[in-house]
Amino acid sequence: MAEAPVPILMYHSVAASPNDATRALSVAPEAFAEQMALIGDLGMTPVSTAALAAGWRSGGPLPDRPVLVTFDDGYAGVHRHALPVLAKHGFASTLFVSTGWLRGAYDTGGGLDAMLDWDQVRELADAGCEIGGHSHTHPQLDQLDDDRLRAELVRCREIVFDELGAEPASFAYPYGYSSRRVRQAVRAAGYGQALAVGNALARRRQGPFALRRVTVRRSTDAAEFAQLLQGRAIARTFAGDRALTKGYAVLRRARQVRRKASRSRV
Repeated sequence: MAEAPVPILMYHSVAASPNDATRALSVAPEAFAEQMALIGDLGMTPVSTAALAAGWRSGGPLPDRPVLVTFDDGYAGVHRHALPVLAKHGFASTLFVSTGWLRGAYDTGGGLDAMLDWDQVRELADAGCEIGGHSHTHPQLDQLDDDRLRAELVRCREIVFDELGAEPASFAYPYGYSSRRVRQAVRAAGYGQALAVGNALARRRQGPFALRRVTVRRSTDAAEFAQLLQGRAIARTFAGDRALTKGYAVLRRARQVRRKASRSRV
């Protein structure tokens, strides 16, 4: 029997008063609490990214009705607002950190709002949150040359190890952008699995380096959230997003071709 698809929820900031740069993808604390309560009411079991990938690789058991709760970038509200809710329910989660955006010695100044510091990341890890990689400076990885791509992946991995004493097993592509070359580089850098976006349920056949997620936004109400969990109306909900993604993918491929042509003439 084929494995049932799994909803992988993609969050970013959880904040009462987000700034303009993060508002659309920043979920209100009250909404996040309601969403986690609904997961519990539906009898779903959050698991980490690494646990899902390991189960699908080995064919080993997963809990009934698994779901993933993931956070990208490393915003401070994940510690302030999301952690107490996750702890209350005993839910697993995964935080994908852009190491150059976090407050501390490696800060490149690129963070879009209040960011976590490494003590807070350690508290999240100690509470059972899987810490994954999200690159160092959050670039569009498919637009980088091979050397810069590898540097982004390896630098992120090294910093997480230095700060936490454990290498990140999972990765999430910044902006959701990847390519065959990027996926191969992520694997070569030592990550065991990686998440895209795609706004669809995750399925084993997508492969461990292209698992899809669904976006939770500030505008996602309770009814829409319930539909996302159950895999209903996803195509209609994200129809506009998919059209924009396809159009931008064509534009980015054209840019890559032009860059390669320019390098070949040098």
